[in-house]
Amino acid sequence: QVQLVESGGGLVQAGGSLRLSCKGSGRTFNNYKVGWFRQAPGKEREFVAGINGNGYATYITDSLKGRFTISRDNTKNTVGLQMNSLKPEDTAVYYCAAKHFSNSDALSGASTYPYWGQGTQVTVSS
Repeated sequence: QVQLVESGGGLVQAGGSLRLSCKGSGRTFNNYKVGWFRQAPGKEREFVAGINGNGYATYITDSLKGRFTISRDNTKNTVGLQMNSLKPEDTAVYYCAAKHFSNSDALSGASTYPYWGQGTQVTVSS
């Protein structure tokens, strides 16, 4: 089992940047794939980015490529989401989620993740 805690959210003006961090518990965090999801008010939760256990494979949803990047530091049990050129439509609660590397389901499938953080609010003002 792994516990996740997100941090780094806040209020930023359009065009600005934020870096979110997801810290996982346990000595085997590198055995877990991690995904970032977001949910805006009145909208469904959507996939943002994912990364495999060793950090060598990363995925960004097409609409966010070029602005968002994902990385991880397994020595610190953290997965980061760097968000640049933020837009008001990026406003949402951002969640990180984890699943064991043996789970071969697509990274983008929210229902395939058994472990979730509490979320961190990102608000982008125009």
